[in-house]
Amino acid sequence: MKIGIVCYPTFGGSGVVATELGKALADEGHQVHFITYSQPARLDFFSANLFYHEVSVRNYPLFDYAPYESALASKLVDVVRFEKLDILHVHYAIPHASAAFMAKQILATYGIHIPVVTTLHGTDITLVGKDPTYKPVVTFSINQSDGITTVSQNLKEDTLKHFDITREIKVIPNFIDFQRFSLKPKDHFKKAIAPNNERILIHTSNFRKVKRTGDVILMFQQILKKIPSKLLMVGDGPERSYNEQLCRDLGICDHVRFLGKQDAVEEILSVSDLFLMPSESESFGLAALEAMACKVPAITSNSGGLPELNVDGFCGYMSNVGDVDEMAANAIKILENDQVLQQFKENALKRAQDFDLKKILPVYIEYYNEIMARQAKPAIA
Repeated sequence: MKIGIVCYPTFGGSGVVATELGKALADEGHQVHFITYSQPARLDFFSANLFYHEVSVRNYPLFDYAPYESALASKLVDVVRFEKLDILHVHYAIPHASAAFMAKQILATYGIHIPVVTTLHGTDITLVGKDPTYKPVVTFSINQSDGITTVSQNLKEDTLKHFDITREIKVIPNFIDFQRFSLKPKDHFKKAIAPNNERILIHTSNFRKVKRTGDVILMFQQILKKIPSKLLMVGDGPERSYNEQLCRDLGICDHVRFLGKQDAVEEILSVSDLFLMPSESESFGLAALEAMACKVPAITSNSGGLPELNVDGFCGYMSNVGDVDEMAANAIKILENDQVLQQFKENALKRAQDFDLKKILPVYIEYYNEIMARQAKPAIA
């Protein structure tokens, strides 16, 4: 099968999922073509079945904003025609679904009928997509897709609630590649972070307000009073400066490290004891799943799709958004006893195995075949 994948090439969840999916499909013998404006962050190697096509956007004095959507549609037409792709899979509705629709219309003039699958990841629906500036285009382009998937049941319900969607939506959850997220902790690395054998807590995100990173700091302050601990803040974004100042104001800077963006986040997770995710909204919680795969239990909010991942009292705990006191108390409950912590670690791994890539990949392949069959294309085993 020849598959075109369109995604944002960043560290965000949609780009990570798209890239890991493409790599797994290539490993299975399918030919995968990534089409985006720069090489995806997780596309750290190439094989005989992996290809990358850069979307070039020209800047002209006439344009205040470069027309990326048009450039992407043109590139899709070019790649589909000359690589003879069987299907396009676009991740994140804006602007990928509308660009794919435009490309599909152009390709039809060449007698080429390419099926399009759109995967919705969260903020393309819950935040940006609801904006009146974009909503009519988002609704139309999703409905023009031949297949629609969401990464959680909660996101499916949100999509149907806020958009007039006329097509069936299939839920295919996010996944974890245990070949990557199954590292043995590096003792020297752990010793460097926690020289006195302190507990290591970790948060990873893009430091936007929706992640409530300030709650992570406030939570950690309470935990630190009871448990000798270190906090690792991984990622970067608009709230980082505020969080750094908050640590100074609280006098806990010696116990908190801001590590910025990290390619090998699995190495940091592998030495951690507890993952903190108090987000206001999460369509799924991919970062929490990655932590669980590294045997790191999670303290999370109960918003969005997180209850579909985190099992309260088993592999972590959930609390209402903003309930820092309860989150801190639950964290202490896990961390204060070695046996309890070890049990939660084992349970976290067990829960993550429900989302093993080996279980999810066949679901995507089956769905591709189903969509292609509707276009009178032969199914591919």
